[in-house]
Amino acid sequence: MRKTITLIFIILATVQVKAQLIKEKTLDVSIGYGLSAPYYDDGDILDTGLYLQGEYVLVISKWIDIRPYAGLIFTKSNGKDINDNPTIYESNSNAFLIGGKTRVSIPIPWVSPYIEIGVGASIGSFKTFTSYTNIDKNGLILHIPFSLGLELGPKHNVGISVVYYFQPSVEQYAGAAAFGLSIPLN
Repeated sequence: MRKTITLIFIILATVQVKAQLIKEKTLDVSIGYGLSAPYYDDGDILDTGLYLQGEYVLVISKWIDIRPYAGLIFTKSNGKDINDNPTIYESNSNAFLIGGKTRVSIPIPWVSPYIEIGVGASIGSFKTFTSYTNIDKNGLILHIPFSLGLELGPKHNVGISVVYYFQPSVEQYAGAAAFGLSIPLN
């Protein structure tokens, strides 16, 4: 009981503290060409669709920020592989994405390259059907987000990126080639 009361006290105390750790807050929104593909088998299976995401950005320094995010990915097979040959195989991901990631960037004027990594969850339906894999799953699964991109402009408020969500339990990755805008909240 004593540990529980101490924990509650610490949580309440930290909510009231306004540390100078966060320098700036922004909202980043992205839209892109969604994709999903299996991990191992048949490298020519790539299903496509739509990707949307919003991030609440907590800037710690010019180099590092923390990004809780929520998004959507919808991909579907068109019955063809990437070589335009008919196929019965597919790698679909239709999910709500939620999690957190950290961005490390190099703050060069006008162009700032970055890399992101984090952890999150996908909630939805997933299908990975190849010559060696047959997974059809609904529900909540773990994903690991990874991104490479560029922040552009004098205030770095426009972005282009390649985003991946590695989903080990369904043996596929989902992602996008995305375009984004940053909206200051201060």
